Amino acid sequence: MRLPHLDLRAYALRVLFLVSALLLLSVSTAHASDDLILKPIQVAPHTYFVQGLPEMGSSKNQNFISNAGFVITPKGVVVVDALGSPALAKKLIAEIKKITPQKIVAVIVTHYHADHVYGLQEFKKLGAKIYAQGEGRSYISSETARQRLIASRTDFAPWINSSTNLISADVWIDQSFTLTVGGVNFKIGRVGPAHAPEDLIIYIPSEKVLFAGDLVFRGRIPFVGNADSKGWLQALNEIESLNPSIVIPGHGAHSINPIEDIRFTREYLRYLRQSMAKAAIDMDPFEEAYRQADWSEYEGMPLFRAANRMNAYNVYLSIQAE
Repeated sequence: MRLPHLDLRAYALRVLFLVSALLLLSVSTAHASDDLILKPIQVAPHTYFVQGLPEMGSSKNQNFISNAGFVITPKGVVVVDALGSPALAKKLIAEIKKITPQKIVAVIVTHYHADHVYGLQEFKKLGAKIYAQGEGRSYISSETARQRLIASRTDFAPWINSSTNLISADVWIDQSFTLTVGGVNFKIGRVGPAHAPEDLIIYIPSEKVLFAGDLVFRGRIPFVGNADSKGWLQALNEIESLNPSIVIPGHGAHSINPIEDIRFTREYLRYLRQSMAKAAIDMDPFEEAYRQADWSEYEGMPLFRAANRMNAYNVYLSIQAE
């Protein structure tokens, strides 16, 4: 039997709708597949960390692009940074429980960039006390932070969604001090503005381990953003003065040769400043200065294309502001 023209059109529309719905479901399921595994790496007798991927954040990687670590003490676990989504934080908490029955009692935030703090709410639910540098107060109440979270709820869905919120610290650190948990000292250094206005470094003398946050990068181009490159260089000197045996960076593998790995970040920042300084001071065009610079040492590294031009431009602007 021949269907009327209108029925055929309605039938075609229904088929198109069903096909579209299946495609959307397929994409959504692909993004929501939860096969990402966190593997804690032990770097000292009581210190572990998980290493983020050398990529841009995405729904596929759940925003797992930064490191987080933890130290087990006789009176509880102290975590450094909370990863880039609540889903990742839950996974980290589960991995910690596999290693120790001790409760998570504190989280120290190296800085309030999204890939380090969007998991904080999961630690807050456990009753952990959150420590962060005082300048973070300004960031979490800013329009920049609000807009970043709104964008992240789309860019990293479903892992970051309407239930994801920025969490304030319980203790705001306005000067360097020592936190002691279970007889283990955590020397928390207030540095910056450097990579961020609210940078902290955390040194555990008994472990000879230092958590450097995003002041040290390994295996990828650093993210400079709106950093104070001059302050960042000073912060690297402070890290060196502590003479740690191991440095856990905000991104990349841990370092057992801190002097060499600090040198990489320092030389990259120095080269950015050197290559941009004359053009910035003379008000010459940025593009010309960028073309004339020799990026051959860095252009084969992960995220060079994504970050290097932006880094150079931000340093160009910051030198003008200086």
